[in-house]
Amino acid sequence: MFKLKPLLIAISLAAFTGLASGAEADKNRLPEIGTAGGSILSLDKEQQIGDALKRQLRGSQPIINDPVLMEYINDLGNQLVKNAIDVNYPFDFFLINNKELNAFAFFGGHVGVHSGLLTTADNESELASVLAHEISHVTQRHLARRLESQSRTQPLTMAGMLSGVLLTLINPTVGMAALSTSMAAQQQAGINYTRGNEKEADRVGIALLANSDFDPQAAPQFFAKMAEQYRYKSKPPAMLLTHPLPESRISDARLRAQNFAPNPQAPKLSFELAKARIQARYEGNPKDNIKSFNYLIEKSRYKLRPAAEYALALSYFEDKQYQQAKTILIRLFNQDKTNLFYADTLSDVYIQLKQFKQGIGMLSELNLLMPNNQVVALNYANLLMEAKKYQQAADILNDFLLVKPDNFLAYDLLTSVYRRHGKTALMHVNRAETLALLGNYQRAIDELQTGYEFADGKPLLQKRIKARVLQFQEQENSLKRL
Repeated sequence: MFKLKPLLIAISLAAFTGLASGAEADKNRLPEIGTAGGSILSLDKEQQIGDALKRQLRGSQPIINDPVLMEYINDLGNQLVKNAIDVNYPFDFFLINNKELNAFAFFGGHVGVHSGLLTTADNESELASVLAHEISHVTQRHLARRLESQSRTQPLTMAGMLSGVLLTLINPTVGMAALSTSMAAQQQAGINYTRGNEKEADRVGIALLANSDFDPQAAPQFFAKMAEQYRYKSKPPAMLLTHPLPESRISDARLRAQNFAPNPQAPKLSFELAKARIQARYEGNPKDNIKSFNYLIEKSRYKLRPAAEYALALSYFEDKQYQQAKTILIRLFNQDKTNLFYADTLSDVYIQLKQFKQGIGMLSELNLLMPNNQVVALNYANLLMEAKKYQQAADILNDFLLVKPDNFLAYDLLTSVYRRHGKTALMHVNRAETLALLGNYQRAIDELQTGYEFADGKPLLQKRIKARVLQFQEQENSLKRL
């Protein structure tokens, strides 16, 4: 079960904002952006709460810390963000390893998508329609407006309400049960308010989808697909448990989409590769996957052959048949030498086969073409570490962290590099950074204090450690002041 730390219960309102329903008449009015929710929550506080919640999720949920998939979902999301109106801060998109259909947005521009949503979508426009909807919730400041509305009707117990709402973010079944006990008297008002938000997010999201060169018809198509797929199921997916999709909602989405020119698109290789990676690496078992993908290739039942072959190569890798995986990946990579899906998995194969020279050669060239790209930098550093080139690995990671200072994987890998290199003080310093990114400031401070002891005779490092301890203490205290 998703457990909440008391500190976050007291400061967070991260409501589930997936594709919801509503039968009330659409008022078709835009909110007064900049004033809505402003009396309750400033943009700065939204970002602070969003950052705190993301740290909590890292430590409590199966977030997919996969640099290739992280790169893909953020590239897709930012294609939409650049065309959105009233974007107040950078967006962060992430995947959770869960087959349940679910997506949510919360303060600070954080948008989470369950992996099952990606594998259910038939094309990139359908996936983009979900992201566009969630982006619209954020840009319309629906969470702040909901908090403002509830503060007028529920002068009560914020902590009891927030724990249920935050549970609903990840687990709607448990979350709605918690909400029913703490919000019984106010439930209908909250539902009505959410319906208005969802209609607004539908309208703004479909326009955003069209303006970002995706097919606007994908939104009603995906709505209809989900409604039909689970029409007679005794247990619908998480998204539909809390937000059903009646025909009126689907019809309304169809009418909105007709205001824009249809834009059907050919299959996108990046989408098909992302889908293949989730299916081969995070679903099923390797031996069954090998049979399945071999069958699809033999019968030509695929949208893009390279994606099917990539899925087969990944399945061979997961089954520890590294040479078979390498044969396929070398062929794919030679046809597309900047494809990061291929480069990432081929790097893993080179490590398992202890062919470090080939892997380092491949990634050093990519690093020149794409400096500080997370897929290249992390794989390059990992290969260098496995080849016992520890200082080079540390240099790559430290350069990358100057650009991406909140990258959890980079700190975790740098901790391993320093441990293997015997640099104990720096190992503890970087371990502290990973703990802070999980929201565990006290343990992070403990690691820094241990690092301080091992930094004896290194006054500059000790000063840096003392400064970081003070920063972590201030970050923790700032949450209590919200």
